Amino acid sequence: NLPSSPSVGDIVAVKDYAANFSVNNLTIGRGGSNMNGAALDYTANTKNLSLTLVYADATKGWLSVEEGTGFVGETYVVATGGTITCSGDDKIHTFTGPGTFTVCSVGDSAANNLVSYVVVAGGGGGGRSNGGGGGAGGFRETKSPATPYTASPLDGYSTPGNRITVTATGYPITVGAGGAKATTSSPSNPSTDGSNSSFSTITSGGGGGGGHYSNPGPGQNDGRAGGSGGGAADGSTTGGSGNSPSVTPAQGTDGGDGLSGGLAGGGGGATQAGEDASSPTTSAGDGGIGATTVISGSSVMYSGGGGGGAPSPGTCGVGGINPGGSAPAPQVDRGGAGNGGVCGQAGSANTGGGAGGASGGAIACNVNTGGSGVVIIRYKYK
Repeated sequence: NLPSSPSVGDIVAVKDYAANFSVNNLTIGRGGSNMNGAALDYTANTKNLSLTLVYADATKGWLSVEEGTGFVGETYVVATGGTITCSGDDKIHTFTGPGTFTVCSVGDSAANNLVSYVVVAGGGGGGRSNGGGGGAGGFRETKSPATPYTASPLDGYSTPGNRITVTATGYPITVGAGGAKATTSSPSNPSTDGSNSSFSTITSGGGGGGGHYSNPGPGQNDGRAGGSGGGAADGSTTGGSGNSPSVTPAQGTDGGDGLSGGLAGGGGGATQAGEDASSPTTSAGDGGIGATTVISGSSVMYSGGGGGGAPSPGTCGVGGINPGGSAPAPQVDRGGAGNGGVCGQAGSANTGGGAGGASGGAIACNVNTGGSGVVIIRYKYK
């Protein structure tokens, strides 16, 4: 509380010694006099604030005498767009579809204007008829030192070109859709790749579609290249290349190879390549493991590869959650698994998961499409 009968020239100064005004707000009671010309108390809620007040006269009352306008304290990024949540002193903007990340104002510290982000592209579609698992959508992450969370092993902060320092402008956001499955046996109708996602200068490549069995079908049985490569279909076939286009750190891995006898390879994941089909265990390849980050405030795995398809009595591959994993599909943190000789599971929405490859002759099932992508931006706001 300020003095109730101040004299011109009286001075009151405060300093947030413990740097906790943002949590434990300080209310400065005006003591019956105006503050900056208004009959209002002042609530200090800015961490590290320093404030010196001088009593001027009955009209203006107490005025701040620091340089600049208003009460002086550290300022931070103010932005809109997407779904906004908070974690500690950080704000998190999550885009599950296209939009704009609009920076209304920036902070007075360059370090606080460096944002963290995850950009995940759409996962690839699964192949038909003992088809390959879809490759995961490309995964790119950079963690700002100003935001204390546990990043994935693919944190790209050490590469300066990955760092984004925002300015007061709008940043268009693109969120890639998952790739569709092949619906016919025609070589001209393969599974399709996922679509790219982007934020500022960062683009993640859509996951490669899984190879689909076609006899003959030159080039269709192989997995397609992408953020992570699609798994290859039945036959002596080759998984698609990952990290396409090439970035550092790599945004994904290669898809697994197929094997004659109806066994397909798994799609590549963000941190592990798709598994090759194997014999004599008659198992299709599992999808590669994705990348786990806590940027959203919770630990979530993104960009797991889809499992490859296999005919009965062979074993379909499992989506990429752990090596040789057998968890039932679907699950939000990985791509879909090949499913019991019928058709593969879809990649989960907004995870970039690759779709599972279809088994046997299943071509009419439309569920094995890749999971759509997501863009998440995090920054310090207090």
